[in-house]
Amino acid sequence: MEPVTVVGPKIITLKDVRSNPKIRKLIDGANEVMKAMGYTEHGLRHVTVVSSITRYILDHQALPPREVELAQIAAHMHDIGNVISRLNHPMHGAAIAFTILNEMGMDASEIAPILGAIGNHEELTGGPVSLMSAALIIADKSDVHRSRVQNPIIESFDIHDRVNYAVQKSRVEIKPDAQTIELILEIDTTQATVMEYFEIFLSRMVMCRKSAEMLGYRFTLNVNGTYLE
Repeated sequence: MEPVTVVGPKIITLKDVRSNPKIRKLIDGANEVMKAMGYTEHGLRHVTVVSSITRYILDHQALPPREVELAQIAAHMHDIGNVISRLNHPMHGAAIAFTILNEMGMDASEIAPILGAIGNHEELTGGPVSLMSAALIIADKSDVHRSRVQNPIIESFDIHDRVNYAVQKSRVEIKPDAQTIELILEIDTTQATVMEYFEIFLSRMVMCRKSAEMLGYRFTLNVNGTYLE
């Protein structure tokens, strides 16, 4: 009788996830839904930016490289649930992510924290539940920029379009000496006021503050050179 070969779970890398055609098509499809609903860009550009910022934040946490990679996988897939609907998209996204990552052969112990991060990244229904989750939240909420506007008709911009279009530069900067995570924005106030920014982003900034605290930092906002804490 021939011995039975037991095949263990596979190590699924960020490269594997990024190159998976099914995931790419679902991200593209999710953005098409968002575009049809009048939302800003939630496609490949957004998830790539969020994944990069997530890594930048966690690189300051002295975590094992694999944990950082899992966080980047969560970031890459965090908005995939929008392919179904904007409503409850974190939960939809977590369910879709489990199906695909399980199908790819990822171990359940690695899938679990990814699902928690995806399922809790939205301010209405979630919050930071892990370091991975906290970094993803800050990265996601910090991606505000004019390049995200998908509406080509300026005259028909809603407040979300105007605020995003007004942001000319946006970056996250960690200052270890001051123990702060700072979101630096340059806003064209002829397009939208700082008050309008807070009108739509206040709850997200509160979520970022809680996430920064979990990571051991204070969250600060620098708008046109003025600090807000």
